[in-house]
Amino acid sequence: MYEAVAMSLPKVYHRFSLLSLHTTTSPILPKTLFFSSSSLPLAVKRLHSPPLLRPQSRRFVAGKQFKAKSTMVSSRFHHLVPVNALTAEDGGNGTGSNGAADATASVAYDDDVESASVTGYRLPPFEIRDIVDAPPLPALSFSPLRDKILFLKRRSLPPLSDLARPEEKLAGIRIDGKCNTRSRMSFYTGIAIHQLMEDGSLGPEKEIQGLPEGAKINFVMWSNNGQHLAFSVRLDEDDGSSSKLRVWVANVDTGKARPLFESPDVYVNAVFDNFVWVNDSTLLVCTIPLSRGDPPRKPLVPSGPKIQSNEQKNVIQARTYQDLLKDEYDEDLFEYYATTQLVLASLDGEMKPFGPPAIYTSMDPSPDQTYILISSTHKPFSFVVPCGRFPKKVELWKANGEFVRELCDLPLAEDIPIAFNSVRKGMRSINWRADKPSTLYWVETQDGGDAKVDVSPRDIVYTQSPAPHDNEQPKILHKLDLRYGGISWCDDTLALVYESWYKTRKVRTWVISPGSEDVNPRILFDRSSEDVYSDPGSPMSRRTPAGTYVIAKVKKEDDGDTYILLNGSGATPEGNIPFLDLFDINTGSKERIWQSDKEKYFETVVALMSDQKEGELSINELKILTSKESKTENTQYYLLSWPEKRACQITNFPHPYPQLESLQKEMIRYQRKDGVQLTATLYLPPGYDPSRDGPLPCLVWSYPGEFKSKEAASQVRGSPNEFAGIGPTSPLLWLARRFAVLSGPTIPIIGEGDEEANDSYPQTKKMLSFRPFNQRYLIQTWRATFAKSLKHFLENRSWIKFGESETKQTIMALGN
Repeated sequence: MYEAVAMSLPKVYHRFSLLSLHTTTSPILPKTLFFSSSSLPLAVKRLHSPPLLRPQSRRFVAGKQFKAKSTMVSSRFHHLVPVNALTAEDGGNGTGSNGAADATASVAYDDDVESASVTGYRLPPFEIRDIVDAPPLPALSFSPLRDKILFLKRRSLPPLSDLARPEEKLAGIRIDGKCNTRSRMSFYTGIAIHQLMEDGSLGPEKEIQGLPEGAKINFVMWSNNGQHLAFSVRLDEDDGSSSKLRVWVANVDTGKARPLFESPDVYVNAVFDNFVWVNDSTLLVCTIPLSRGDPPRKPLVPSGPKIQSNEQKNVIQARTYQDLLKDEYDEDLFEYYATTQLVLASLDGEMKPFGPPAIYTSMDPSPDQTYILISSTHKPFSFVVPCGRFPKKVELWKANGEFVRELCDLPLAEDIPIAFNSVRKGMRSINWRADKPSTLYWVETQDGGDAKVDVSPRDIVYTQSPAPHDNEQPKILHKLDLRYGGISWCDDTLALVYESWYKTRKVRTWVISPGSEDVNPRILFDRSSEDVYSDPGSPMSRRTPAGTYVIAKVKKEDDGDTYILLNGSGATPEGNIPFLDLFDINTGSKERIWQSDKEKYFETVVALMSDQKEGELSINELKILTSKESKTENTQYYLLSWPEKRACQITNFPHPYPQLESLQKEMIRYQRKDGVQLTATLYLPPGYDPSRDGPLPCLVWSYPGEFKSKEAASQVRGSPNEFAGIGPTSPLLWLARRFAVLSGPTIPIIGEGDEEANDSYPQTKKMLSFRPFNQRYLIQTWRATFAKSLKHFLENRSWIKFGESETKQTIMALGN
């Protein structure tokens, strides 16, 4: 028996019963099988602060940039995110229902048979509610000197009053006008500090004191010397809304916090950027201009008709965007909320304006704290593209507020082609070299930004001093035939430059010597981005005294060669087995100095911890932070020290949902009709005994993925030993309701050669109501998935009976 009960963008959810198909009665099932795939927005900032670890967080973001492959079953993040890269994770210390509904809301439970007649918000069954409402584990942030750890406390879900706040949908973003921030911004509820002892253990907890009751904390940032924290605070007001943000600072040694500004009228404008440490005692803050009045009022009568013209008769194919500006009133409203007055504020209370008011979008101090790179946007705005395409000005200022020069003023970019790898014309990716006091670098396209234009080189990387002499031209650092993808800096003898091309999935890594023009660049790695088995890993970075991150060089005793550390996921046909290699950058030889246990545990290298000293690191003094988890044990963090490779556990987080501690997990493998090898993860409820408990309903959670070859599509991704992380939108919640869950059955959509994955999709027959994936591959995958699922249960639970004809009908229903 099969019944499709939910089909909702951007995921597809199916339920089928493992009861005998000859049974005339159906099991009693929960009434609601809809899962929200939305998540709270994150305010992305630069990657300069120390890393943030999030031991348990589940976000399901669907879309091209965020591929939701096996996120719902991963209990950890596979890379570090700086603490200032997030507004906060969903979390906290609330009581009762932490967010499903307000205390005053009318609610009904799915367990209540009469709930269908209740008009109000529906709460999930208690088994699910207990998991969702449980306070999540704190987020972690290490100090710049690696001697202290912040525990950033969170609540599980926001209340409905937060989600119900009015929001302004302007220029592709959503703004909470009351707070002057992005809407629906999550937050931390408290900050605790732990000393990291020499033996790797944690000292006693020190709570940050002096915060107002009910403080909502965002944008936590360490000062470069690790002595102070800066963060924003907002409070709930009597009408249920939140106040505007104020900047607070805390002394790490004493734990005492206070407002940065003495005046209560200085608030943070966090629509784009917020604040940044210029040096150890000064912050540059985006503030709401004191002279700003009330928001503009919408006129009753428009100033005129909406007119769009194409006088030059250019044919421009554009993508579809949401929340765009619609008229002059929207333009005025966007400018009102986004305009910022920069203020330079010191810890001793001094403050002064920095530049004129403008729509500032980013602030980036140079490593030597002499200059600040400032980006802004300005009119003319657009009604057809979001604010990221608006005119962009990049200027260079001194840290004392003195204007130096304008680097570029890019025009409105409404004509960027929709082809993948198409980019904006002019200077882009303007940044500071991480290994130099104050040296700029950027990229300029040579194909007019159009990926369809065949030209060589396609991108050129330039570098220049911040204050060049008269007639001094930018220096060409490197030329690329594919699209530029970033640079990992080390020193004048070593940097790694990345390029890629979506259509062929090709990725290349170049080795260059930035300080030596006579050393020719050479290709280090040339591979397909889809071939995870050949991934050599990424170079590990070390922190510099200036607070930037560069490639860590490692030395052996009595060995003059240059080594770097490659941290890899270690994809294999048996699943991921992460590793750490000592890699000779000159010869390409490598030595595996660490590898995850593959029998029971899933371990990963998280960060380098022995980077307090300048220069090369001795292999015998190496310290790394690792994570360790298993199917039933949640993630814990360890400090691993060489040469003995002694592991010291530094966290002891309790199991986040002990009621599911003994859930059963199994990776199953099967083959599609066209020969593609597929995998899925089967979860069964804790203590499930088929002979005692009988058959189970099963929830299938899946999403297609695009590939260029069958070989790449057949590769195994993920590990069978990963901890089953369960968030508020996870399908695994239904294990608490005694469901089986088939999670992440792979659905490869393949476009080989010059074809793309969806080129052969029949437009006249829309199989699903969302993205048009190739129908043939969908049908073949579902047939293989359900055939394997039925066979798996038949082989292992002989008491289950299926009717052959009904099974065929189920497969056909999926195909149609």
